[in-house]
Amino acid sequence: MKRIGNFIFLTFLLFSLSSVGVHKFYVAIFQMDYIPEKNVIQMTSHVFIDDLERAFEQKYDIKCYFGTEREIPEAKKYLKKYFTEHIHVQINGTTQPIKYLGKEVEDDVLLCYYTIPAPNAVQTLTIKNTTLFDTFAEQQNMIHTNINNHKKSLLLTYDKPEGALQY
Repeated sequence: MKRIGNFIFLTFLLFSLSSVGVHKFYVAIFQMDYIPEKNVIQMTSHVFIDDLERAFEQKYDIKCYFGTEREIPEAKKYLKKYFTEHIHVQINGTTQPIKYLGKEVEDDVLLCYYTIPAPNAVQTLTIKNTTLFDTFAEQQNMIHTNINNHKKSLLLTYDKPEGALQY
């Protein structure tokens, strides 16, 4: 009887551990820092390359091969277009344009850099970020901010793609 109990326990443990690899956690992180001397918010995005490439395949029917020798020449154009469509920022109630600066690869993550004009001192920040929501319903976008030496965060999801912060 003890052998049967051990067998059942080990079988359950094996299936439990093997199911961990089946479910993937979909998350992207965005860091926003206000630089008052330059009247800008500097934003950095951290997005898993495989998730972004899957989104581009679905949306644009292309394979970009980010960070490899096979990266397509139009990759920058598609990155600018995608993030402009999916990230909208209001500062003090006024929508501000996002300027894509560039990218780099760290392991399996694509880091992209942007600036957002902030002509006046930032008092309110409203962010709508639907990055990867059209590809993964489970996607979560973490927004970390450092504005006027105050650190605040938002968690945006498919059901709640927009949030506002007061400073």
